[in-house]
Amino acid sequence: MESSVKKKIEHYCIYQERCHLEVTKKLNKLNVFGDEANEYVCYLIDENFLSETRFSEAFVRGKFNSNNWGKVKIIRELKSRNISDWNISNALNQISDEDYQNKLRKLCKKQVELSDKPKIELKNKVVKSLSIKGWEIDLIVSQLNQLIK
Repeated sequence: MESSVKKKIEHYCIYQERCHLEVTKKLNKLNVFGDEANEYVCYLIDENFLSETRFSEAFVRGKFNSNNWGKVKIIRELKSRNISDWNISNALNQISDEDYQNKLRKLCKKQVELSDKPKIELKNKVVKSLSIKGWEIDLIVSQLNQLIK
């Protein structure tokens, strides 16, 4: 392994949690391919620079807390990064049902308070915007029915 590439890829992993796919793409940009790239990935895992469990947990926390994403979008994004179902399920367990419902209630309430649209238009708007962010439609509708009477 070339030490300059090794230092670059270590720094890349130290800066923030990464998944295997991101690391492989970075290695390809550094002109490292195939078995040699796999060798670097194995080294990073062995030295604890790279952990898909850690990555998926950090990803879920960040997207839920900061970006207000729902579970549907989080799952879709993790699957697009080739994260295992076990790691996805394990990471999603960090979000309690109570926190999930409270966040959704808060997001619905905020949109309802900021709008002056008629009830039907308002419901459609909120359902559309929150479902794009990965929230389950049945949960959104349930919250809206409690907020808009």
